[in-house]
Amino acid sequence: MADAPLLVTGGSGQLATALQHAATACGRAVRRVGRPGFDFDRPESIRRTFEEVRPAAVVNAAAYTAVDAAETDPDAAYRANRDGPAELARLCAEARVPLVHISTDYVFDGSKSEPYREDDPVNPQGVYGASKRAGEEAVWAAHPGAVVLRTSWVYAAMGKNFVQAMLGAAQRTNRLRVVADQQGCPTSAADLAAAILAILPLLPAGDAGSRIFHLAGTGSATWHAFATAVFESAARYGISPPAIEPIATADWPTAAKRPANSRLDCSLAASRFGVSLPHWRGSLDRVIDTIYSVGA
Repeated sequence: MADAPLLVTGGSGQLATALQHAATACGRAVRRVGRPGFDFDRPESIRRTFEEVRPAAVVNAAAYTAVDAAETDPDAAYRANRDGPAELARLCAEARVPLVHISTDYVFDGSKSEPYREDDPVNPQGVYGASKRAGEEAVWAAHPGAVVLRTSWVYAAMGKNFVQAMLGAAQRTNRLRVVADQQGCPTSAADLAAAILAILPLLPAGDAGSRIFHLAGTGSATWHAFATAVFESAARYGISPPAIEPIATADWPTAAKRPANSRLDCSLAASRFGVSLPHWRGSLDRVIDTIYSVGA
């Protein structure tokens, strides 16, 4: 199956798009799939797509990521984050195809003061995090050799993400209120995609060690610090920054509880695969460059 493509789920999502761009740039055949042809709500579409593509490897970047909406539609969250990935994992196991399943920092409750390691206890605080944790377990049950990569605060030059939300909001108001008591690791989708492609060739070697790795941008920030950095970078293109008021989580109530600390310790991936992501601040500049170079 040397010429078989890499199958990437997630449709037009930011990570799936970044994976296709990165794979194509290095000459790797890739097939990116999403709704309506590939839909976790329709299990028959998963098998049909898998049999049509006959992939050499699979990266599952598809997920239900509407964190607050999941609180009122848990069935949809579990179908997309647990049931669909489990079916995909079964197909990969049957065909002996490597599978990388993307998961989230929201499997943790945020009570730890240090960055989370892979072996720290999970304790999701909302339906989204719980459904993603259930997905991890379902994927492993179906495909014991599958690798789960947890990441956090993903952003890109396209799609729905924090960077785009901040830039869009600044066009409507000159004052923003941004939470300053939640910490995480901002992660460029392009950086994450490059790291995944570097890891994939190492998986068929039969690594008998850990099945889960953390992979996020180096360094950490609060949402307020992240927002401030967005406008510092955008100022290079003549964008006038709004006033950014730091607020507490309690001042911005949401349906789903967010972890106060979702920083990820990524040293295991670095030691096992020799892969680590760049510092998020430099990556943010590159994303801002891309946004304004294409006139987005």
